[in-house]
Amino acid sequence: MDSSSQSLSLGEAASRFLASLSPEERNSSQQEVYKFVRWYGWERPFAGLTAPEVANYAERLSTSDADYAKKLELVRAFLAYARKKGWSKTNLAAHLKTKSGKTRLRSLGKRNLTEAVSLTQEKYTELKAELAALKIKRSQVIDDIRRAAADKDFRENAPLQAAREQYSQLEGRIRELEETLKSVTIIGAKQDAKLKVSIGDNVTLCDLVSGEEMRYKIVSPKEVAPTVGKISTASPIGKAIIGRYQGDIVEIATPAGKLRYQIKQVER
Repeated sequence: MDSSSQSLSLGEAASRFLASLSPEERNSSQQEVYKFVRWYGWERPFAGLTAPEVANYAERLSTSDADYAKKLELVRAFLAYARKKGWSKTNLAAHLKTKSGKTRLRSLGKRNLTEAVSLTQEKYTELKAELAALKIKRSQVIDDIRRAAADKDFRENAPLQAAREQYSQLEGRIRELEETLKSVTIIGAKQDAKLKVSIGDNVTLCDLVSGEEMRYKIVSPKEVAPTVGKISTASPIGKAIIGRYQGDIVEIATPAGKLRYQIKQVER
């Protein structure tokens, strides 16, 4: 593996892979490949991605998703391409295995990526202010990138790399806020009718960036069965949603940072 391959980021690798596809293939692959990259971080070196991390990626996907196998196959194609190009020392695609027991609970069909998000007026105003501030910050970072890019020695240009990483993070958050605010429903302060997540509940989560929905059953650590959507209160998702209410927005820690989900439905 040469030095350029060692420094290649996940985001750059994804862009090169998608550029190699036909327009039709690119359209079908882009969302899932970018979601995989966002999970680990756009600026993370591809060469630093490990087989155990890739093997664990499938665990965050719900097998009740009708497109579960297809989504994994799209990411697998990306990883196989990366191995062919020499960006990785190992064939990471071989470690992204479909979970056993792939029975679908129901066919979910094609989802609307702009489903309504319920927020209080206070939270809506807070997000609007955050979006405005981030757009100002984005302009400043763009200027930083231009100044740093004036130094032609990109290999040792730490300010340029830092500015690019900051820009990537800002852009991701801006897109997330814009999508959320497009479909906001302002709600009142009353929360009495909402169900609180507890052990034994079936919970549907909605990714606030992609609109993807995932369904899980919250169980004790002794009853964990990821292949049928049973996760424990000790898992990252379980810790984030236990004790929260239907309609709440939660943050879940990932290797790349925090992702945001809405608790769409709680069923007893």
